[in-house]
Amino acid sequence: MASAVHPRKIIHVDMDCFYAAVEMRDQPHLADVPLAVGGMRGGRGVLTTCNYLAREYGIRSAMPTHKALQLCPHLQLVAPRMAVYQQVSQQIQAIFHRYAEAVEPLSLDEAYLDVSNSELCQGSATLIAQQIRQDIFNETGLTASAGVAPVKFLAKIASDINKPNGLFVICPEQVSEFIEQLALEKISGVGKVSIEKLHQQGLYTGADVRRAERAELKHRFGKFGDMLWLRCQGIDEREVSSERQRKSVAVERTFAQDEGDPSLLAERLMGLLPELRRRSERHLQEANINKLGVKVKFADFRQTTKEQQCQAIDETLLLSLLDEALARGKGKAVRLIGVHIGLAHPQQNQSAQLALPFEL
Repeated sequence: MASAVHPRKIIHVDMDCFYAAVEMRDQPHLADVPLAVGGMRGGRGVLTTCNYLAREYGIRSAMPTHKALQLCPHLQLVAPRMAVYQQVSQQIQAIFHRYAEAVEPLSLDEAYLDVSNSELCQGSATLIAQQIRQDIFNETGLTASAGVAPVKFLAKIASDINKPNGLFVICPEQVSEFIEQLALEKISGVGKVSIEKLHQQGLYTGADVRRAERAELKHRFGKFGDMLWLRCQGIDEREVSSERQRKSVAVERTFAQDEGDPSLLAERLMGLLPELRRRSERHLQEANINKLGVKVKFADFRQTTKEQQCQAIDETLLLSLLDEALARGKGKAVRLIGVHIGLAHPQQNQSAQLALPFEL
């Protein structure tokens, strides 16, 4: 662990439109056309991801297929090939471990690396990030973007600045100035609903939050307000470390306005699936799905959850669970909707973990 005298050197690496990039690599005729992975023509599904040409038409991940086709009728749709993406991800993860002992994967296509004590590339985190991106391209034919910063949340923001195929570095002496001008919605955890509330309080940038009283922010926004104040001081003490076994993975969204239309709620639920799949990718390399569930919070803040044993993300089952959950509200409008999977880890993984301390 880096000492207080020497700031940490954190790299966040994020592949560029990963699924779509793999498809363009393997099917060169798709390289120069608007492309999306997931969804189907005439179906009710949503897109998992899309390439940058498709994004020029306003298409984005989690968008319903029918809407994407309205924006771009000649959009090419391909089915996801998860086994291929996982194989490529293993190649990328192997590259990460050449340069850092502390690697924290967030999904198949992104990870944090702590290179604070590395002597590679003259100990330069910037040069290490450049070499990682070059290795990824040489060995997979894919491009990656990276951010370098003294703390995790800034490294993640930095990796998005020069996308695609770019690098952005925030040096320790640049942190204060960078945060001063930072739009709050760029900070992980600040969503559409929370940013509206922040704007209502006159808070738009890091400079606005830095001028606010910490106690007042905590009073107004609870733990979220305290986290935001710390981030805007440049404080993020989270270490880069491998995550412990997960028992579940969930995604949920709070609506800006309560929603009562069942068909629209079903569409919103389907819109959560790309993010659920993205978050669960890494965990499904070591565990199996054993449960599927839907969470609904009504306008009166009462909430209910419907679950069922299941071995896959089944869209038909999810819609059925949503109908059952909504029926419990007897027509009440909904303020939040969520979806989750339960994870079961094979017995052999548990045995390996029990043996690990003795091997050390």
